[in-house]
Amino acid sequence: MIEPAFAELVPATSITAACRLLGRSKATHYRRQRRKQPRPPTPRSTPPNALTRAEREAVLAVLTSPRFVDKSVAQTWATLLDEDVYLASMSTMHRVLRGRRAGRGASPAGQPSAAATTRAGRLPARRGVVVGHHQTGRAAAWQLV
Repeated sequence: MIEPAFAELVPATSITAACRLLGRSKATHYRRQRRKQPRPPTPRSTPPNALTRAEREAVLAVLTSPRFVDKSVAQTWATLLDEDVYLASMSTMHRVLRGRRAGRGASPAGQPSAAATTRAGRLPARRGVVVGHHQTGRAAAWQLV
């Protein structure tokens, strides 16, 4: 709404006067006059303190070991610290797990994976799990009977 009025005022007055009359900052006028050129994305360099492939595999091996497979990252990290073993920070452990999921072709959130669908292309019937007196719609594989 200001743009058409501004376009009419500028030839009759100065840019400063038009900005003052319409309550628009001169900086806003000149900023909008410049066209933003989209810059090509620059590739990020690997930080010097990044884990090596062997270190990431060691973290993944510990997180997926039978001892820690049913524990959270925080529980695993704390247990390892109690044993004077430091592999990585909790956030790095989460990042390694996330990278593992992305690498194996995880389906987008909310969509079933190809393995979860039946031959006809439909989802198999879900059984709810009763926890206490609450029923949940999702069940972990170890909870199903």
